[in-house]
Formats: sequence, structure tokens, C-alpha cells
Amino acid sequence: MKATILSIVISFITALGSFAQSDEICGFWLTEKHDSQVQVFKASNGKIYGKIAWLEKNKDTTDTKNPNEKLRSKKVLGLQILNNSVYNPKSKTWEDGTIYDPESGNTYSCYLWFDKDKNILKLKGYVLGIKFLGRESQWKREPKLRP
Repeated sequence: MKATILSIVISFITALGSFAQSDEICGFWLTEKHDSQVQVFKASNGKIYGKIAWLEKNKDTTDTKNPNEKLRSKKVLGLQILNNSVYNPKSKTWEDGTIYDPESGNTYSCYLWFDKDKNILKLKGYVLGIKFLGRESQWKREPKLRP
């Protein structure tokens, strides 16, 4: 009986640790080109999403490369570009999501992770389900939304 209770307590503590790690990704991230900032957040469904929260230049830029012509007039500022990523505690990655590139109009499968530095978020977008057919990028954590 004591062993069962101890096992339940250990499982609960481990699960809490996984939830805390899964939220480490949330916050503001300066993209690799330093021309935009993405706000990464956890939705009520437990999945990770990200939207463009700041643009260095023209805040009225529209999504002209979007493959859906009806969406081309939508502003890039506020555009949700990171979708449906789920934390995998075994690999310590957020996976099974997609990332949209408004510069090209392409959407890629993606996964995200930290190496040692929790202030550098690494991303890899890839095609055809083949992770080595893709491009890696790094985003730098920022304490707040840029003005």
C-alpha cells in the first residue's frame, strides 16, 4: 500500500516537472533576422502556438505570399505562424507542429527545442516528414514585447 502511494506521488511530481518544462517555451522571442518578435503561448488545449507580436519595419505589411488569395490582405503583425506543437518530455522537444513563413508563403512541419541555454530557442522546419530536409533557426528570448 505504501509503495503504491509512493509510486503515485512520484508520478505526480514527475508530471508536474514535465508541465513546467513544457511552459518554458512561452514568452517573447526575437527571430534570427532580428526583424520580428514572436509571442509563443500555450493555448487551453495544451498546445503551443506563436504569433508575430512586433515588426521592426512596416507594421502594415500584409501577407502577400499567402497561397490562399483571400488571406493576402491580412496583416503580418498579429499573424499566427506557429501552430499545434506538443511537448514531448522524453525528447524534451515541442513537436508535431507547423510553422508558416510569411516571406515565402510556405508552411513547414517543425519541432523546437533548447540546448543548454533556455534563452535560445532552436527551431527546425522541414518538408515531406523528413527532418533532415529542412532549415534550422534560432530565436533569442526577450523579457517583454518590444514597443
